[in-house]
Amino acid sequence: MDSSFLQLSRPLSVKSTFLNAIRKTSSIYSIPVGRNFQFQRHFKLESSKNGGRKTQRDSAFDEAAFEAERSRLDALAMKSMAEASVRDTESASDDDPKAWKWVIRKRIWDFMESQNIAANPRPVHHRIPNFVGAMEAANRLCDLEVFRDSQCVKVNPDSPQKGVRLLTLMGGKKLLTPQPRLRTGFFSIVESGMLTSATIKEACTSVGVAKYGKPIGLDEKIKVDLIVIGSVAVDPRTGARLGKGEGFAELEYGMLRYMGAIDDSTPIVTSVHDCQLVDDIPVEKLLVHDVPVDIVCTPTQVILTNTKIPKPQGIYWEMLSPEKLSQVRILRELKRRIERETGKPLPCGPSEKLPPTAQRSSKPGRRASSKN
Repeated sequence: MDSSFLQLSRPLSVKSTFLNAIRKTSSIYSIPVGRNFQFQRHFKLESSKNGGRKTQRDSAFDEAAFEAERSRLDALAMKSMAEASVRDTESASDDDPKAWKWVIRKRIWDFMESQNIAANPRPVHHRIPNFVGAMEAANRLCDLEVFRDSQCVKVNPDSPQKGVRLLTLMGGKKLLTPQPRLRTGFFSIVESGMLTSATIKEACTSVGVAKYGKPIGLDEKIKVDLIVIGSVAVDPRTGARLGKGEGFAELEYGMLRYMGAIDDSTPIVTSVHDCQLVDDIPVEKLLVHDVPVDIVCTPTQVILTNTKIPKPQGIYWEMLSPEKLSQVRILRELKRRIERETGKPLPCGPSEKLPPTAQRSSKPGRRASSKN
């Protein structure tokens, strides 16, 4: 293995090259998403309606309605986050994590937009930002030994990690991915053996996961070998990471811990643009549920953080607001289960203002709910 020095982008305040970025010398393959691929033999290459996998669920699934509802709820959530960011930064003290985290996020979002580093969907504010070079970062991530040795990879559903989801499936691995914001369900498993050359790219999208994924519950016996997580900003010196501010990555991680699917040794990797590398996330101000990363992949480098930040051990109920609990069905199910097993009520966190709960009055919404 050779090493190269980490180079930070202009808006950051690091004074020197303080960290070696470690990467393999083996060639890094690049797979352009817009071209036809040479699929490995584990794919079924038959052809039929809907890409070779026609089921009763396909005929009932309304893709347009599903995507329209997802987009509507995303817009509501981003509006709510924008309001929360203003409220938290204007009224909170400097020690309040909601305040300083929003300052860092806004700096990154603003810079990516101003420098045209951002990629669709835009604007990237209040998202895990998509970026120019996301596929190159995905290629580097998928060249890691921990990825090659994995059988099941959990990948977040955001746009910049679409290439990782694609390469996971192309590598014959199980893809575990959550429903966005855990609104209508929990996790779904997508298996490459159930896909064809015509459906594999679609299976990397939210609609595709709803169509081709197998929903799982808390009793699913599954071992996750690698977690890929999206980030707005990450400190490569410490592994400290900031998401977009909703806390769902932490909830997903905590629930997987409860299921026994992961433990402290499960590697956590993030893929970001080089400009998302920062040096001003104060580790001492992180909360117990904040998830650190072990490896950072950018379009130009791979960085081992050697993080010393403890990984969360589960759900920290005393920090979970009643509003968020009311919005996430799987959390309510988990809470009832733990209280039933222990015979004791779990604590509840302080109230907070959250995005509106998803409405499931329409038939497409009910289909999505039953699917997940």
